[in-house]
Amino acid sequence: MELSLKIGDVAPDFTLTATTMEKISLSDYKGNKNVVVAFYGMDFTPG
Repeated sequence: MELSLKIGDVAPDFTLTATTMEKISLSDYKGNKNVVVAFYGMDFTPG
């Protein structure tokens, strides 16, 4: 599924596994301070 977002769009909710193995969702931070999400391919993986 491809999702196209524009600057200023609200990010869709998603859930990822943290390095602590805890499930964390973007919605967990709704109403808090700003959130920056950065994805780095192959970081912390045995690849």
